[in-house]
Amino acid sequence: MSAAEGTRSLPHRRPWTRHLTNPDKKTVAAAVLLVVSLAGLAAVFRLVSLSMSDIVVYRAEGEAAAAGGDLYGFTVTEWNLPATYPPFAALLFIPTTWLPLGALKVASVLVNVALVPVLLHLSYKAAYATGAGEPRGTSRLRRARTVPVVIAATAFAIWLEPLFQTLVFGQINIALTCLVLWDLSRPDGARLKGFAVGIATGVKLTPAVFAVYLLITGRVRAAFTALAGFALSVLLGVLVLPGASVEFWTARMFETGRVGKAWIVDNQSLQGLLARCLHTEEPGLVWAGAALLTGMAGLLVARQVYLRRGLDSWGVLCTAVTALLVSPISWSHHWVWCVPLLVALGAHVRGVRWRRALLAVVAVAFTARTMWVLPHQGDLDLRYSWWQQPLAAPYPVLGLAMLAAVAWWSRGRPAAPPSLLARRPFPLPRSGRQDRELSARADH
Repeated sequence: MSAAEGTRSLPHRRPWTRHLTNPDKKTVAAAVLLVVSLAGLAAVFRLVSLSMSDIVVYRAEGEAAAAGGDLYGFTVTEWNLPATYPPFAALLFIPTTWLPLGALKVASVLVNVALVPVLLHLSYKAAYATGAGEPRGTSRLRRARTVPVVIAATAFAIWLEPLFQTLVFGQINIALTCLVLWDLSRPDGARLKGFAVGIATGVKLTPAVFAVYLLITGRVRAAFTALAGFALSVLLGVLVLPGASVEFWTARMFETGRVGKAWIVDNQSLQGLLARCLHTEEPGLVWAGAALLTGMAGLLVARQVYLRRGLDSWGVLCTAVTALLVSPISWSHHWVWCVPLLVALGAHVRGVRWRRALLAVVAVAFTARTMWVLPHQGDLDLRYSWWQQPLAAPYPVLGLAMLAAVAWWSRGRPAAPPSLLARRPFPLPRSGRQDRELSARADH
């Protein structure tokens, strides 16, 4: 790099460096807020006995994979939890055996907290880099991605119920969401775009729906690249754990009962909603039909908002919500996609009162924990009255409402030819001169 090039690149790093080396009042206030928030989190973990059961399962999977043991034959914790992920995931969990369990739990919390600002950064990138002709986008993005805003947002985000539950259980949801968002936010034509989606699918099967989304929106190469990434994960599992691979892909992956009971309030999928509404443990064909229709409609809405509005960010969100709805079991901590959703809603507020109210309602819904307030011991989940049902299933209700709203919003003719609207999911950054001109126009 030449001296001139190095000089030109300095302004892009200067805001972050200035905030860290010479913090202003906003940065200090945000840092204090984060410290208080983390202190509260530490107090909860100290005062309440939290088993962090999922990280215990991951560690047991890693031990079985390292020792060549029976990967799908063991159960751990007082709840007798089995392994439910593909063999490739067990290979990735081997490093969890290198630490004592207590240290592993602490590391899990620290890593997940550290991933929250990464998730926010990717969410900002997706939400604000969608309107190439929108003058206010650049200035709003700059404000949203400053150090004080990211720090303050992290302090609040860890208390959103899905993220908090991820910390409590030691889950990997935030990491997988970051991996998928990073991959899909890359420009179309980027090398190996889709590959990370395939790897994520090899860890947890539900990200496969994003490969379908790439396919139906015309990004065939990226879709097949995702398929290649998934195939590689399966191949690695077969080579290292052949017996476990045959067992999983021929039997275990179809045993949804291994994951847990579908009717309990923990399950925030369409099946959980229907089971509780119908007061039955097995909604059967009713759920199968509803899931099929929801899956088709959700992907159609995702394709529609991409082609007609040119907004891949909302297409990705609709795909994620569709996957969470139709999955047989979507625990509440699977809904960490609430962070990109809230950021996307915030990007469209623009001072409109009803939009601010909508953002507040969604934020409260993902914070209120209404499903845990209701009595849910034993089989009480199956005895809720009609007015308790929305409180027991806030996330699927919000998900269905979001799909309906996006379908309505993206109806009609596209504002421009699809080839122009959907050329890239997230348009490349403008030049510095364009940014200054658009910011000046927005300020006036």
